[in-house]
This record gives sequence, C-alpha cells and structure tokens, in this order.
Amino acid sequence: MTTVPDKERLPAQAGFVVEIDKLKRVLRRNTLMDGSRRENDAEHSWHLGMMAMVFGEYAPEGTDLDRVIAMLLVHDIVEIDAGDTFIYDTLAVELQEKAERAAADRIFGLLPAGQTATLRGLWEEFEERRTPEARFAKALDRLAPMLANHHNEGGSWVRHGVTARQVMEKVQIIREGSPALGDYAAELVRLSVARGHLTPA
Repeated sequence: MTTVPDKERLPAQAGFVVEIDKLKRVLRRNTLMDGSRRENDAEHSWHLGMMAMVFGEYAPEGTDLDRVIAMLLVHDIVEIDAGDTFIYDTLAVELQEKAERAAADRIFGLLPAGQTATLRGLWEEFEERRTPEARFAKALDRLAPMLANHHNEGGSWVRHGVTARQVMEKVQIIREGSPALGDYAAELVRLSVARGHLTPA
C-alpha cells in the first residue's frame, strides 16, 4: 500500500536525506586500503555494513544483523557536525562526546518525531554497547581501520606513532563483540609488528 505524502513529513525526510549527504565530505584519519587517499565517513559506513553481512557468522548466536547494519549506517552521522576523532587521541575522544550529542540532537531532529526516536535510538545503542548487536557493530567499527592499516604498510599507525599496545586495547573491544574477530585482529597486530609496520611497545 502506497502512503500519501504528508505535506510536512516528506519535506522533513527529504531535508534529512540532503543533510546526511555531507557525510561524504568528512575525511577520516585512515586511508583506503591501497593507500591512495583518505577515506570518508560515508565510504566507511558502507564498508562496515558490508562487513556485517560478510562476517555475520562470527556474531553471537541470535544477533539481529539487520539491526547491526542499521546501527552502522547511522553511527557516524554525528560527525557531520562533530568531525572525525582519531581514536588514539584520548583527550580529543573525551571532548568529542559533548559535540556528538549536540550533533545528534540537531541532525536526527530534522526527521519526523517517530523516525527521530528510531534513528537516535540506534545511535545511542551503538554508543552504549549494551546489546550484542551494538557490541558486534562496534567490533566491526574497530576492525575496519585495522584491516586498512595492515594492508597499507601501517598507514595511520605509522603516521601517528601508534604502538601495538595501543592497538591491542582496541582488540579487546573487538573481542567483546566477537571472540573470533578479536582473535583475528590480534593476529593482524602480531603480523604488523613482525613486518615493522607497528612498534611493539
């Protein structure tokens, strides 16, 4: 059954869709896996959605993968206003929370009330990591840049002097969402150290 467009609802939805196009302009610290250029947030979100489909068998039993994918699609929308933060810059990460909450208020608030609650709820769930879906989504979010750095000779690890010890702290977050992916991530760290692309201490 086709819904007759509401004269206020549809324009609000369109306005949100236009606004989130800005996610394509937000550059992340890491590059593409071939090292040719920096990745943008929209590319990152798409890649994570694909990772959820491909690696879904490593999620905890009963995980709702559709919900995981939905979380991954919305998780970085707040960076339109708040910008990307390098996860190894602890001070910047602490300051980022307030900026991201203000961004969530503004951007998700562009939608009609019911959709605001739904999408904002997905974002909150991802941030809080209290559900298996959120923990698996966060695991993928942490694994993606590790894969990129592993395949481009250390990438942002080398540029920012990141150590294996720092990366292993993120591996623990991956392991909380998926023990199998956590073990795989730990092996990536070991191989990167062996290749000289990541300092051990």
